[in-house]
Amino acid sequence: MKALNLATLALGVLMLSQCTLPEFPLLSSRFQIPRRPLVILPAVSSQPPLFVWHGTGQPGPLSVNIDLSEQKAYLFKSGQNVGWTYVATGRSGFATPTGTFRIMEKIVDKRSNRYGTIVDRNGDVVNSNATAGVSRIPPGGRFVGARMPYWMRITGYGVGLHAGPIPRPGAPASHGCIRLPRDFAETIFDNANVGTRVTIMQ
Repeated sequence: MKALNLATLALGVLMLSQCTLPEFPLLSSRFQIPRRPLVILPAVSSQPPLFVWHGTGQPGPLSVNIDLSEQKAYLFKSGQNVGWTYVATGRSGFATPTGTFRIMEKIVDKRSNRYGTIVDRNGDVVNSNATAGVSRIPPGGRFVGARMPYWMRITGYGVGLHAGPIPRPGAPASHGCIRLPRDFAETIFDNANVGTRVTIMQ
């Protein structure tokens, strides 16, 4: 009898050491402990993508919907979503207009005639955030417009889509234009025509 008690005790300890409860068919299902998957996150997560594109070979004209609250543009061909991208639109004091526009002009390599830098006579930058006609130019110096590759104009007063830095994805950063990731701006430029519809909403 003593040997039987010791065997029962040993079996109980063994079952508890397995980090699991024994299954008792007679127990009601409402008392069963739910099993949840264990999720192990990597020590260092990779950065989220700035854009996604799957429109190569998709027929139909491109259209672009820009959501200012999300700082994202959604791309469509023939009504089918073919990708999205983070954008950087106008920060405080430099609002990006809302409404429906059409691309009026396309230039691969354009420079701003309003925003840029001022360099001295030696070519050294003396003002990296200059506004033409407002910022002082030293004797012998000059204004150099900011580069705006893959320029796609949508207004007559200087607002357009172009490649540019997106320092904090999801946050505005521009003087009113719609900046696109440099690696993706060329794709949009190649797929958009003069007349492409661009809708901008809050």
